[in-house]
This record gives sequence, C-alpha cells and structure tokens, in this order.
Amino acid sequence: MERTSKSFCHWQRKAFGCLIRRRERKISGVMESTLKEMRNGESVLDMTDERGVGGGVGDIYGEDRATEDQLLTPWSFTIASGHSLLRDPRYNKGLAFTEAERDAHYLRGLLPPVILSQEHQEKRLMHTLRQYQVPLHRYMAMMDLQERNERLFYKLLIDHVEELLPVVYTPVVGEACQKYGSIFRRPQGLYISLKEKGKIFEVLKNWPERSIQVIVVTDGERILGLGDLGCQGMGIPVGKLSLYTALGGVRPSVCLPVTIDVGTNNKHLLEDEFYIGLRQRRATGQEYAELLDEFMSAVKQNYGEKVLVQFEDFANHNAFELLKKYGTTHLVFNDDIQGTASVVLAGLVAALRLVGGALADHTFLFLGAGEAGTGIAELIALEVSKKTKAPVEEARKKIWLVDSKGLIVSSRKESIQHFKQPWAHEHEPIKELVDAVKAIKPSVLIGTSGVGKTFTKEVVEAMAALNEKPLILALSNPTSQSECTAEEAYTWTEGRAIFASGSPFDPVKYDGKVFIPGQANNAYIFPGFGLGIIMSGTIRVHDDLLLAASEALAGQVTEENYEKGLIYPPFSNIRKISAHIAANVAAKAYELGLATRLPRPQDLVKYAESCMYTPVYRQYR
Repeated sequence: MERTSKSFCHWQRKAFGCLIRRRERKISGVMESTLKEMRNGESVLDMTDERGVGGGVGDIYGEDRATEDQLLTPWSFTIASGHSLLRDPRYNKGLAFTEAERDAHYLRGLLPPVILSQEHQEKRLMHTLRQYQVPLHRYMAMMDLQERNERLFYKLLIDHVEELLPVVYTPVVGEACQKYGSIFRRPQGLYISLKEKGKIFEVLKNWPERSIQVIVVTDGERILGLGDLGCQGMGIPVGKLSLYTALGGVRPSVCLPVTIDVGTNNKHLLEDEFYIGLRQRRATGQEYAELLDEFMSAVKQNYGEKVLVQFEDFANHNAFELLKKYGTTHLVFNDDIQGTASVVLAGLVAALRLVGGALADHTFLFLGAGEAGTGIAELIALEVSKKTKAPVEEARKKIWLVDSKGLIVSSRKESIQHFKQPWAHEHEPIKELVDAVKAIKPSVLIGTSGVGKTFTKEVVEAMAALNEKPLILALSNPTSQSECTAEEAYTWTEGRAIFASGSPFDPVKYDGKVFIPGQANNAYIFPGFGLGIIMSGTIRVHDDLLLAASEALAGQVTEENYEKGLIYPPFSNIRKISAHIAANVAAKAYELGLATRLPRPQDLVKYAESCMYTPVYRQYR
C-alpha cells in the first residue's frame, strides 16, 4: 500500500510537471533574469525536484474568514485558562477579558477589576510609547508587547503604521541588531548553527507550529548597511515577519524567523562578553554550502513544496548563489535583490507621470553594484524589454553601474564578479561618481552603496544641471547610511528633485514650499507579494511576478500623491495596497501556470482581503 501511494505521488508530480511544461510552451515572451543565464538556461518554470520532498501546506485561513463575533475556544495543547492563558500571547487579552470570560477561564483575582476595550488599551499603550525619548526603548517596548499580547501588538502596528514602522523595522531595527545580545530576553525565532549540522530536520520539529507558510532566514553577514552582525541579525527576520502579518495579513502562526549561525568575522562581537552566537570565524565553502543545503531540504521535507523561503541580508556572493541554486527547486525569494528591485521599479514607473516619457527614454546610473543595485537594474531592463519588445541585452545598455572601483566598463569584464558582467558596457574607465554623471548624463540616479554621504553637493548639482526634474533615489539603510538626505536633495536642486529614500525622512521646507520625500521601502512589496504567493499556492517565484507586484504598486499612486511630489502611496493605506499587489501577483501566477490552488477565485482582490489576518480580539466561550 505504501509503495502504491508513493508511486501515485510520483506519478502526480511527473504529470503536473508535464502540464506545466506544456503551458510554458504556450506562453510567449516569458521574461527571465540573469539567473537563468547563470543556470545554463534552466527556468523556474521547469518543475524539476532534485532537492527535498514534494508536498504542500493546506489552506489554513478558515478561522480568519470567519466572522469576528463568532465564539471560539482558546486551545493550546489543552484549553488555555487561568495563569497559562495570561501567559499565552496568542490568546491573552489582558484587561480586555469580560466578566463572563474571567469566570469561565479562572481569571478572577489574576487581573485588576477594571475592564478595558482593545481600543482603550491601544490608546494607553500609544501614550506610553510616545513618552520614550530613545527609539531603541520604543523597539523594546513593542517586542515586549508582541511577546505578551499578539493581537494588541498587531492592532497597534496596523492602526499606527506610519509612526511605528520605523520602530519595528528600519532604521531602529539596525540598532536593535547591533545590541541584540544585550537586549535579548526570550527567543523569537529558530536558531540553527553549525552545532545542529546533521539534525536540522529534527530541530525544525522543535518549533511549536506545524503549518508554516513563510520563512524569513538570514545568516547575518550583511545586516542593512551595518555589516556582519552574526547571530544578532535575528532582529531582521523577526521584524520582516511582523510586517508580513501587519501589512500583508499573513497569519503570525504560519511565519517562522530563522537565523543560520555559521560564526562571524566581526571582531568586536567575538570579543563581546554578551554576544549570543558562535564565537568563531565565519564558515565558508563546502561547510557553509552543506549546512544551507541541509536546511533547504529539511524545510521542504517538513513543510512541503509551497513554503516561501525569503533570504534576507546575505552577502552578495552567497545571495546570488542561493537564488541560482534553489530558484528552480524551491519557492525562494531574496528581498534584497528581488523585493528592492520591485519596489524601486514601481517608483520609477509612477515617477514617469512627473518627469515624462517612457521608461525606455531614460538613462539610469547606479552607485552600488551589489545585490540591490544589480537586482534593480535587471528588473528595469526586463520591464523596458517587455514594453518595447527589444531584447533584454539591448535594454541593459541604458543602465550604468558604479562600484567601489568606478564605472563598470567592458575593459573590466574579466576582473569583476559574474553578476556585474551584464553591465560592463563600452566606455572609457571613470573613477569618480561626479565624472560618471557628467559623462553618462543620467536622468535617474540610484544609490544602493550602503555608504552614507556619497551623493555630494557636486554630484546632485550635476544631476540638476542635466535635468529639469532629476530623479534621485538614496536607498541605503539605515538613515545614517543614506547617500544623501531629503533636505540636501531638495536644497541642492533648488526644489526640483523628485526624491525617495530607503529609510524615512521628515518633510522639508524650501523656498516657502513643503516637500514630502517618498520612501522606497520594501515593506510596500514583500507582504502583499507573499500573500499573493500563499493564497494562489504558487510553487516558484518568476520574474513576471515581480513585475506584476511593481505594476500594482505604481497603480496605487493617486493624483493627490503626485501633487505632493510623491511617487509612492502613503503607508496608511498599506493593507489595501497589499491586497491589490497580492491579487496582481496571484493573477500572474495563474497565467504562468505556477498556481496550484484551484479553482481560481473570481475576484482576487476580495479573496486577498478575506485571507487577511485581523488582530481584533475574539470572544471566548
């Protein structure tokens, strides 16, 4: 019987693979990135399964599609009650427990007599948070709330997203990671170190949740613009998954933050008595590859084919290699390469309303040729190719990159990393950025260098001399690493710049006018993108899904936003924005034959909204 079952499953996978390949042949103009070239032509649409076990995670959104006034029982491993109920963050409501609930669940005497609504609790906590003068203290207070009352944490984050997003994520999360060893209280994710090699499958089973749909994983080597923070990079997966829930509506119970600890090359951390990771130099080569391979296989075996693994803050050499290696066998997504590219492309498409012309009419110059820079450049080229029907190679010619050694040109092709080679165009070598601006004459200047203050006054003024409305994107995080500030961009261009940054800047007043800088934050894209992947049962991430997410985001920018010089919509509408992104991504997945949840919902936007987690308290019986 077991053999028959296995044979049937094998037949199913084989038949499904054939179906996908037949559908692939019907799709004209499928777009592929440089990763396809690196894989010797292998596409994510080729459904090979060489690593891990097939399978899938079932639809688990039933509870959240139910009405909020429906009664439920707070089950844990047993019925949660009394002291244990107050210590369970998923079900704890604090002072919001009603008289009837206090009687039914043995809470009499364990709480003060007052009963507060969730709205009152929210008001009180926001008042408390605003009293903190140190941003890190706000971060710690929010993490403490998440550990004791999950729904109230997400209610606060959703209702005050523009105020609290910088607290739970960039820029404050950068400082939190730097000091993670000192502020660590209780584990919020899964730590997998070299000590767990050979038993990662068993380690995954130690996590209390069995149905996982999104994993955000880092090895801590390149945290934001702060470098190698080793094990203390856990703040990034925790923060990203908080946004998956708050902004994209993905249930917190299906989210798993993971840190892969292979050591650190940060001398300060190795000598820090409060460092919580392995005290050794970072493992590389075969040892590193074997650990990651075991992890990826264990994830698929434990959680199935449809678990989304998001790589976060890996160093360039590992980031591209991991996407190349697992892109055709797992559902993987690199936010630094693909998420950043998608959100920036959305801003550029939206900015065309302000600067005029089509995307193909503009010339782009990047400072920074790592994960983010090359990822954005490739997605721009793919979009231009799609709109003009020209080859991607032709579209790349209007995109130039500058790295630490200067302009990337053809004479350097043999000495640069493989992911930079498509951008090595014919031109004489140029060392300084300002000289590159004057020679290339870009209409768009994009910073992904991770080095602050590199868009100097001379550079920005050169852009202003070349363009009536120079488009300047200073994307490096945190704020201290931004290539220039919003005030500098507006002042040095005499108020003509269209500006966006990676971390938030306050509005700027110049010459009697108030300018509101945009924020090219990945949080616009990945929560809705992930929701679209989950709700459609998508099994691979294809470049066209990223283009679909960009188009959906750009479509959410209103005339009112344009009048303020904004190229991104306000975060106050992020749940609505995420629903539209999810719907567009899911629609493209169905079109490409990558979606497995059938039949396709008739109204994908409404279906996305119905799938979203709501943090409103539930009534217990």
